[in-house]
Amino acid sequence: MTHELEVRYYITCSCYMVDNIVFLLYKRPETVFTLKDISLLFPNISYDNLKERMSYFSKTGAIKKLRRGIYVKDNFDVLELANKVYAPSYISLETVLVKEGVVFQYYQSVSAVSYVSRSIQLGEQTFIYRKIKNEILLNKQGIEQRGNVMIASKERAFLDAVFLYKNYHFDNLRPLDFAKIKELQNIYESKALNERVADYAHDQSIKT
Repeated sequence: MTHELEVRYYITCSCYMVDNIVFLLYKRPETVFTLKDISLLFPNISYDNLKERMSYFSKTGAIKKLRRGIYVKDNFDVLELANKVYAPSYISLETVLVKEGVVFQYYQSVSAVSYVSRSIQLGEQTFIYRKIKNEILLNKQGIEQRGNVMIASKERAFLDAVFLYKNYHFDNLRPLDFAKIKELQNIYESKALNERVADYAHDQSIKT
């Protein structure tokens, strides 16, 4: 009798989980999920079964599918989405520099650093990824986790821009802490970057 109750309980719980996948996803703090993320949250459901159900949920409008294997809630965070489309990645370059007042020109696209160079359009949002060496990409110095988003500090974003572009124009270097920049620049192991940083630091010291 006890064994039969345990079996019934397991079946009931499993069915509940399957029928309430979207409900449980909406209760979580994340706003973007890959199919792999969802499979880790529901290990008792086979991957193929889960894939079919998520396809069904997206067709019925219970959750939105933006591209293959990526699902989002209503009012999802576009920066979180940028991290999920290509992982590992982190928000950097213009997206950070504009927000921090280092660059004045407004960019509608979201800029990120990853293991590939891509420009993609998802809905009305453009995402631009710049490829960087794995040794740099995977180094977490100067990378912050804000909620569900991995994002560069303004100093790390500055160094990414200096490393990836030869003659990057910064409108305002005053928000930057060059002591922090000096701590971070060894990540890149680049003599050319060190020389460029020294030039920017020199120009800034003259202006101040």
